[in-house]
Amino acid sequence: MFINKRKQYRLKSDEELVTLHKSEGGSICIGILYERYGHLVMGSCMKYLKNTAEAEDITMHVFENLGQKLLKHEIQYFKSWLYMVTKNECFMSLRKKGYEFSSVEITTIKEEESDLDKILLKEQKISRLEEVIPLLKTDQRNCIELFYLKEMSYQQISDELNLSLMQIKSAIQNGKRNLKIQLEERNEFKSNQ
Repeated sequence: MFINKRKQYRLKSDEELVTLHKSEGGSICIGILYERYGHLVMGSCMKYLKNTAEAEDITMHVFENLGQKLLKHEIQYFKSWLYMVTKNECFMSLRKKGYEFSSVEITTIKEEESDLDKILLKEQKISRLEEVIPLLKTDQRNCIELFYLKEMSYQQISDELNLSLMQIKSAIQNGKRNLKIQLEERNEFKSNQ
């Protein structure tokens, strides 16, 4: 029973795991989140602390307290939230040791956070696209996936799908338009973006 439940939970998104943890409690969700993100938390800790033992301690501390924190906070994007929790734990650890941040370090940290925010935003947009691509007609979906995701040329797509170049061009244009409509209906992307 436990093994089956764990297998089922592994297929769930981060946000679904957070919701399950809030409703059911238990440590299965935390364990799966640790499997997914333990190495990333450790890497972030190493970046700030530059000490393996301290980084391991903070990583364990983050995941030991994760269950309680998940119950207290509304989380839209778990990965970015976890990064902020990790960074704050690292800063608290450094401050306890009397470390003070210079303006150069603060600027560097803000630049790194800005880069991370851009990466996370891009990941979120890609994830949303992946949700609506299956809603396209078959030819549109196939052409969009081959052209944008597999980076195939029109000619390669033509050879693969046995369609004319005009059919491919039309399918891609119509597919892009339909994706935009789907995303706007979901309020994901506004037309000014």
